[in-house]
Amino acid sequence: MDYQGIIFDLDGTLVNTLEDIAESTNTILEANNFPIHEKEAYKYFVGNGLRNLVKAALPEACRQEETVAKCFADMMEVYRKNCLVKSCLYDGVKELLDQLVRRNLKLAILSNKSDELTQVIAKKLLSDWPFAAVLGLRTDFPRKPHPAGALYISENLGISPEHLVYVGDSGVDMETACRAGMLPVGVLWGFRTQEELLAHGAKVLLHHPLDLLEVLTEN
Repeated sequence: MDYQGIIFDLDGTLVNTLEDIAESTNTILEANNFPIHEKEAYKYFVGNGLRNLVKAALPEACRQEETVAKCFADMMEVYRKNCLVKSCLYDGVKELLDQLVRRNLKLAILSNKSDELTQVIAKKLLSDWPFAAVLGLRTDFPRKPHPAGALYISENLGISPEHLVYVGDSGVDMETACRAGMLPVGVLWGFRTQEELLAHGAKVLLHHPLDLLEVLTEN
């Protein structure tokens, strides 16, 4: 297959955002006298948007709509100020993006993080590369794994889905890729397990970002 473009998830794929998300959420939990969580626990809270993350982080008995809404609003206020304190590119991502640009492949980002914060993080950490589309969670698109965002990017890039690779770290990402008719490629340095990626349709697993170059060569 002649692949012409790559769509990346953001958190857990290009950028390690876990510490900033965990610390911002724990700040709000602690302020409201709720138990806080170890950083590793947040690997299983992320992936479906920050509102759902906050809901998952709350004690089960305290997930009433009013409580979730208040804690989410407070968390967003804290996270907006701290989303770039410790977040950074994963090792090997810079080198991968350099190689993809040299090969004239089109690049895009599709995230379930709010579009506002997706744009902020992409602008700060990924502005060295020509991403043709950067799309976070917006009211005019359903969240992943619905394929609408991926298909919108496909149309925006002028590349049919079968010529696009979708790279992500979660079952949500793999399901998105499958529903959109793109090659689902899972990464093993992110937030979720190999078992989850395979169960949701991953056709290829990457141990290191540069492994993607072999996938493009072989396919």
